[in-house]
Amino acid sequence: MATKDALLSDALRLPPEERAEVAHKLLLSLEEGAEDPEAQSEGSAELGRRARDVLDRSVKTVPWEQVEERIRARLGQRW
Repeated sequence: MATKDALLSDALRLPPEERAEVAHKLLLSLEEGAEDPEAQSEGSAELGRRARDVLDRSVKTVPWEQVEERIRARLGQRW
């Protein structure tokens, strides 16, 4: 069985569209045990909309490395 770090490393090498699909499916798997069916439905609809936006390229994606750099820079400003 692959480790979490190995899976994450492999997933981050996927093209943006495939990463979006994997992320969507992982998030949906977390919703399976949700207690509020209305919230679950709304969350699923939002995830679907965002995944479609990525897949049809109506939104611009940003590589994880750039996002991580921005987060680190912001955190560095607060410390």
